[in-house]
Amino acid sequence: MNTTGSTVKVLVIDDSNTIRRSAEIFLKQGGHEVMLAENGFDALSKVNDYEPDLIFCDILMPRLDGYQTCAIIKRNSRFSGVPIVMLSSKDGVFDKARGRMVGAQEYLTKPFTKDQLLQAVQQFGAAMKEAH
Repeated sequence: MNTTGSTVKVLVIDDSNTIRRSAEIFLKQGGHEVMLAENGFDALSKVNDYEPDLIFCDILMPRLDGYQTCAIIKRNSRFSGVPIVMLSSKDGVFDKARGRMVGAQEYLTKPFTKDQLLQAVQQFGAAMKEAH
């Protein structure tokens, strides 16, 4: 763990075990704390308990999709300022626009690289830390 105080608490929400695990490995290699959630309902309780600095959220999930999950998190005044980066296997303009409408800051297309993930953490998570 780095001692510069730049550890970011990241929540990764994805129904794919492979995506969750690879995101966790990449983020931990970057020196960040990681919490995993496998669906939107799971994520909502974890957001409350874990209070992440940044959230990565898959769009296509059963029952509660990423847009709904993002919108619910953003409606809570405690977490409305937490940056959310949408994850999707589709790289569509419509998806990006819809993500922004529900409050997402950024959009990464899967499969993402370690660099893309860590760059998003640096860009959004680090800013969130400074705001606290």
